Amino acid sequence: PPGSAAPEPTLSDGDVLLIGTLTDAADSVAAEDTVRDLRIAYDEELGEGTALVGGVTATDIDSNDTSIRDRTVIIPVVLAVILVILMLLLRAVLAPVLLVASVILSFGSALGVSALVFNGVFAFPGADPAVPLYGFVFLVALGVDYNIFLMSRVREESLVHGTRRGILRGLVATGGVITSAGLVLAATFAALGVIPILFLAQIAFIVAFGVLLDTFVVRSLLVPALSYDIGRAIWWPSKLARREDSARGGASGAGSSDDGRPAEDLTADDGHALTRAEYRRTLEE
Repeated sequence: PPGSAAPEPTLSDGDVLLIGTLTDAADSVAAEDTVRDLRIAYDEELGEGTALVGGVTATDIDSNDTSIRDRTVIIPVVLAVILVILMLLLRAVLAPVLLVASVILSFGSALGVSALVFNGVFAFPGADPAVPLYGFVFLVALGVDYNIFLMSRVREESLVHGTRRGILRGLVATGGVITSAGLVLAATFAALGVIPILFLAQIAFIVAFGVLLDTFVVRSLLVPALSYDIGRAIWWPSKLARREDSARGGASGAGSSDDGRPAEDLTADDGHALTRAEYRRTLEE
């Protein structure tokens, strides 16, 4: 209060402890700016790291800055590792880039919609700074699983039937599995929303909505449609990107393949059947 004596500083082993009270609310932006200004002023006056500013506001600032740094480092590293794994699995470059881009788009959409719902519908007071990173880890892990289920089957079908027919056949074969898994996972994570903890409620909504978006839009419509439009170039630079051109030349008709499948079923994009020798070479490659 005005006119009262200033509190005596606390001394311990040569260190001085000064206690002050901010005029702004501890969780306000103005309080954060004050703490940052104090740190800059002390570093310039006494040397960097000589004076430490702590307290509730300072702890929140450090937590937010650490979370931002973690996202900046972890997210690119995770995406790079996933890209390399997909390249090795699919033996291509363009397809993995497309799949990783779809994962990023799915995560960004889920995070944006979640922010609108948290602020406009649920009126949450805030968010834990670690929520985006945890949401990213869950959604990317699940999204990449669906990518692998879909595109590995599409590649197997493309080896025999050509890329565009392979995409359709792979989508039909994996659609039920991906849809069922997505519904189960979304329901499981949504159950966390009933726990009265803000962090878990936010994670539950982000992951549940993101999984449903990934299941019914990205993996069922966006990725197959883009792959179908690109065609066999999706497998660049592997031999599969050029295999269909060579397979269109000398095609034969009747007979059966080595696995007992009718030769008429082993067709390229233009409807020509593959010979048994070509089919065998395709499987070996």
